[in-house]
Amino acid sequence: MPTEKSSCRFCRAPLEHIFADLGETPLANSYLEPSDLEFSEPSFPLKVMVCEECFLVQVPELESAEAIFSDYAYFSSFSDSWLAHAKAYCEMAAERFALNGESLVIEIASNDGYLLKNFVAGGIPALGIEPAANVAAAAEEDGVPTRVEFFGRESAEALAAVGVQADLIAGNNVLAHVPDLIDFVAGIPRVLKPRGVVTLEFPHLLRLMNENQFDTIYHEHFSYFSFEAARAVLASQALQVFDVQQIPTHGGSLRVFAQHESSGDYPISGSVDELLALEHRQGLRSLATYLDFDRKARYTRAGLLAFLAGQKQQGKAIAAYGAPAKGNTLLNYCGVGTETIDFTVDRSPHKQGRFLPGSRIPIFGPDKIFERRPDTVLILPWNLKAEIARGLAGVGEWGGKLFVAIPEVRRVATEDRIAR
Repeated sequence: MPTEKSSCRFCRAPLEHIFADLGETPLANSYLEPSDLEFSEPSFPLKVMVCEECFLVQVPELESAEAIFSDYAYFSSFSDSWLAHAKAYCEMAAERFALNGESLVIEIASNDGYLLKNFVAGGIPALGIEPAANVAAAAEEDGVPTRVEFFGRESAEALAAVGVQADLIAGNNVLAHVPDLIDFVAGIPRVLKPRGVVTLEFPHLLRLMNENQFDTIYHEHFSYFSFEAARAVLASQALQVFDVQQIPTHGGSLRVFAQHESSGDYPISGSVDELLALEHRQGLRSLATYLDFDRKARYTRAGLLAFLAGQKQQGKAIAAYGAPAKGNTLLNYCGVGTETIDFTVDRSPHKQGRFLPGSRIPIFGPDKIFERRPDTVLILPWNLKAEIARGLAGVGEWGGKLFVAIPEVRRVATEDRIAR
C-alpha cells in the first residue's frame, strides 16, 4: 500500500484511492538473457492510484527513470504502421507550421530517429533528445543529430543558453514516462521559441478505461492522462492548449497542440471544449468512475484464463505474437507462462533470443510461427492487430487462429479470411 507520504505528482494531494491493482511484476521492458534464467528477477507492486483532486491516474515511482530508460529495448522503427503515422505527422506539421530550412524541430524522447528522419530528409533541421544511449546511437547512424540526456528544466535551459530553441517541439508517448512531471513540462517553454508550437501525443485515459486497456499500465508509464488533466499540467507552465485531435495510435491517443500563453498566434479550436465536455459526460470528474476500473481488469483476466485453459484442454498448441511491454503486464497479471504459451515472436532483433520478463517465454523471429505451426496465436500488441494479421495470413493453411485479449478475448480475421 502507498505510504501516507505518497502524493500526487502534479497537485501534491495525498494519494488514497486505488485505480487498479495489477499485482507484483518485473519491469515490463527488462527482457532476460539466457544467462539470467538461473536467477530470480526483481519485481515491484503495480498498484495504480488516482488523485481525487486533479484526477491524474499514476503509478508511484518505485524505480528510477535512469534505471528504466538508460538502456532500452524498444526501437520504434520495427512497426510499419507507426512509421507511417510518424511520416504523416511530419508532413502535416511542416505544412501547418510553415517549417523550412531556417526552422528547428526538437523531438523529446526521439528513440531511434523514426520521426525526425522525415524532417531531415525534407531539409528541415532537427535535434533529438533521447536518454537511452543504445537507441540514440541508431538515430545518429540514420543521420539524426541526437543528444543523450533526460529532458527537463535544467537541460532545456542549457540548450537555450547556447541559442538552441525550437519552432516545433514534438513529444510522442513521452509525457507518461516522466516521474517528475512538473520539471519535464517546465523545460518545454524554455526551449520553445516565442511563437513556437509543441505537440504531445499520449494514450487517452478515457479510451483506456472504456476499452479496458489495463495492459498499457506498467512501471515505465508513471502517469495516465485525461485531456483535462494534461491541459492543466501544461497550463501550470504557461502553455496554452489551442487544439486537440483524437488519433488511433496505441488503442486511442490524443495529439495536443500548445503555445506560449503570451503568444496567442493560434486561436483555440472548438475541439478543446468539445473534448472537455465529452470527458465530463463520461464521468471523468467523478471518483466513482475511476474506482470501478479494477473490477473490469479482473473480469478480463478471468476470461483470458478460461480461454487459454480451454485451448489447452483441447490439446491445442499456443504461441504469442509480439514482445511488447503491454504483453508483459497482461501475462504477469494473469500468471501465464511457458506452461501455457510455448513461445512468442517479435520483429525486433533486439528482443529475439531473449525471454519475456516474469513469464520467461522465449522470443524468436516471426518465421518461428510458420515453422512450429501453433493452433492458437495470441497477439499481444493488439493495437497493431491489423498489421500483424496481414503478416500472418498463412496461418489459416494449417487451421491456425489469431486472437487478442483486450478488451476481452476475440478472434482476429486474417487477410485470407477477409478476402473470401
